Amino acid sequence: MSTGPTFLDNPHAPDVYADAATGFFAWGGNIKITFESARVDHSSSPGPVNRVVSGRLVMPIGQAEALAKGLLDFIEKQRTSAEAQGSATLQ
Repeated sequence: MSTGPTFLDNPHAPDVYADAATGFFAWGGNIKITFESARVDHSSSPGPVNRVVSGRLVMPIGQAEALAKGLLDFIEKQRTSAEAQGSATLQ
């Protein structure tokens, strides 16, 4: 639990989907992560698929490190739970 200002949930905050984290850049004490998604240009058939930047996340380095550790811990717990249930598939 973090200390500081009260956490207020926003049910209208957008969800952003990304196929990949394409790039990482450190600048001014922050980590900048660029995300990409595959998108099809339907102006021709078959339409070419392009890699398009779908978002960028900028976080202080310490918080980005906490995010990375928390994400790895979460993934490990999901794998352990799936294996305990007899399935090694994550969805």
